[in-house]
Amino acid sequence: MFDALGRLGHRGRWVVLVLTVAFVAFSLNWGSGIFGDLADGGFDDPRSESSRADSAARDHFSASGELIVAVRSPSMTVEDPGYKRSVRQMLGSVPEGMVAQTRHYWNSANPGDLVTLDRYGTYLLLSLHQGALDEEGAYEDLQEALRHPDLSVRLGGSPAVEHDLNAWTEKDLRRAELIAMPALLGMLLAVFGSVASAVLPLVLGMVSVLGSLTLLRALTLVTDVSVFAVNMVTMLGLGLAIDYSLLMVTRYREELLHRSPADALYTTVATAGRTVAFSALTVAGALCGLLLFPQMFLRSVGLGGVCVVLFALLSTLTLLPALLGLLGRRVESLSMPWRPRLAVPRHRRERPGPWRKGARMVMRHPLLAMLLVSVVLVLLTLPFFGARFGTVDARTLPPQAESRQVAEEIEYDPLGKSVAAVDVVVIGEPPEKAVQEYTGRLAELPGATTARVGDRAPDGGAVRISVQYDGDAMKQEARDLVREVRAEPAPEGANDVLVGGSTAAQMDLERSLADHLPGVVVAVLGITLVLLFAAFGSVLLPLKAVLMAALSLGASFGAIVWVFQEGNLAGLLGFTPTGTVEPTMLVLVLVVSFGLSTDYEVFLLSRARGEWLAGRDNVSAVTEGVHRTGGVITSAALLMCVVLLAFTTAGIAIVKLLGVGLLVAIVVDATLVRMVLVPATMRMLGGANWWLPRPLRRLHERIGFNEEEPVLTAPARSARGPAPHTPPRRPPERHPPTGRDDDEITQPPPSGPCRDHSRGAVHGVAPTDNGSGHPRGRVLSPGDR
Repeated sequence: MFDALGRLGHRGRWVVLVLTVAFVAFSLNWGSGIFGDLADGGFDDPRSESSRADSAARDHFSASGELIVAVRSPSMTVEDPGYKRSVRQMLGSVPEGMVAQTRHYWNSANPGDLVTLDRYGTYLLLSLHQGALDEEGAYEDLQEALRHPDLSVRLGGSPAVEHDLNAWTEKDLRRAELIAMPALLGMLLAVFGSVASAVLPLVLGMVSVLGSLTLLRALTLVTDVSVFAVNMVTMLGLGLAIDYSLLMVTRYREELLHRSPADALYTTVATAGRTVAFSALTVAGALCGLLLFPQMFLRSVGLGGVCVVLFALLSTLTLLPALLGLLGRRVESLSMPWRPRLAVPRHRRERPGPWRKGARMVMRHPLLAMLLVSVVLVLLTLPFFGARFGTVDARTLPPQAESRQVAEEIEYDPLGKSVAAVDVVVIGEPPEKAVQEYTGRLAELPGATTARVGDRAPDGGAVRISVQYDGDAMKQEARDLVREVRAEPAPEGANDVLVGGSTAAQMDLERSLADHLPGVVVAVLGITLVLLFAAFGSVLLPLKAVLMAALSLGASFGAIVWVFQEGNLAGLLGFTPTGTVEPTMLVLVLVVSFGLSTDYEVFLLSRARGEWLAGRDNVSAVTEGVHRTGGVITSAALLMCVVLLAFTTAGIAIVKLLGVGLLVAIVVDATLVRMVLVPATMRMLGGANWWLPRPLRRLHERIGFNEEEPVLTAPARSARGPAPHTPPRRPPERHPPTGRDDDEITQPPPSGPCRDHSRGAVHGVAPTDNGSGHPRGRVLSPGDR
């Protein structure tokens, strides 16, 4: 398959490019309109009691949401007749059919709840019909109708929060792209040293972002997609596309030193392309775990994430080879002054380099390195043990958002207590006396300040009771009250009693996540271990990779709690700390960070395994793997960090949380874990790293992955002359036996055999059998020659 993709990139490049241009044009026209099709919320389990209470309220009370209209007059109090007249004029201009019921100071049974303490402000509660705001522009029409020249009007409540989230998500996405693209171009120029090479990953990233938005909009046709999924999926699409193209372009430029452009392209797709494919499958497999959660938010991000990863993979294996095939040796065009014009002769011994030196130092003192890094990671994880969980509310929006201003205003007014109350929906037709008796019992529960009957269904099939309390909805007192209300016997004649509200919803969410998380973890670990086993042909390396990813996650969770719960760096990042963290965001960071961590693991260990198969001992193979991939992994991590930093400028706090959480995980993984902890553990495990029992060897022969070069029977000619001779490829050795580590990290002497690292071939290597029945490369001594 990879040989066919290589030929497609070379021979069919114009077809691929024309199809890509057509797709980009379609994406710009249709995919960019996704923001009107996104859904708010999605953090609840549809089967939970609080979610069923919300559904019952919508069904029986014919309302899809309550819009809070905060009205203020600069000179009149609510007792002034002119105030009432202005409010009636404003309500009279609302489009017909949008509002099911209106409650305000002048028609309410409890008018004191709907007026501010200074009497200059009041609140209008508009219960909207189902689907009233579904049409594009409906919210803006309603907003315009509620303006009045004599009054200051701001909109709040769940419909306003949903609209503001959509609007700010679109703004954040555009801002992030404007920040990220120039910064990425500058870093790519520094990494590649030529304009042509630097532009390629950026082009691929932009195409992947457009494709991501198009795929997401296609998903909205069959399922709900959360508004927050746009930022998450765009972040992944841009970052992964640049990571994968970085690996491919780097390998292609290496191959151009000793191959024709056509053969260099074939080899790149067959080697680096395979690594990219397994990396993408690993990330997609981790994201599949989100599909097992019942929450719409997590499922939509999981669906979109899997589609985006596969789209980035498809672009990397089709569009990028086509661009490389079009450029050929012109990929080095417009080189920067620091880019060397001539390659180092292949027979000259390479300088150690910083990555090789660092790997040598780590593996000379592996136990000390492990202890130091472990202590650092444990310290970074400690804040997570004090985590407190809370729900997403209007405070996740920036202070400029109207819906957040209204939410903060009513917090200190009587209306705020009724909005934060425990919502009890009694299904059925109980007698009035039974309802009043039940309401009295609820009012006497510990923590409740009062309870009263609110709405009654027009058909008489339901009654809503509001149980009010003092304090924060996320505090333990409110949780205890919800438990007491749920334990209270239902009134006589009721078919069912459903308890909802923000506190009940948060409790149900935490219970749902706790119930589903073990199954998700098992599924993700199972998929990851199988893929890594296929990639590495080892029993211990997949287990070690999972453990390394867990250490990065601990540091990420600790940073999230330290920053967003405790409020550190709140001024710098520009958000309002709530004293809690949203648990679904932690689940999302867990899954995505795990996928990205194993992504870098594949980059490193694939190269190390190739060195092991070529005949190096364990220490030398790991050293060379770190040396050959250290620059690529670091560059990929830096570029991903640029993308994540751009998203930390978002106005929505939970988008900042995602950006910071993933940023910390990637920095820790690409530095402490990947470059220190992995070499140290592999040095201590020795030849056991590559241990594979005989039954698993046969399994690996069927599903195994090997980064092998294609056999080039007829080297192609390039515009600059004939391609150099390509030595024959050694037969693939899929199952290396347990090897012996040398006490010191050694390299072949300058006068000894010449190693061609970029192609995985060793000159002067003879097969040998060390007793396992499987040949392995052995460097010939002078006596052997």
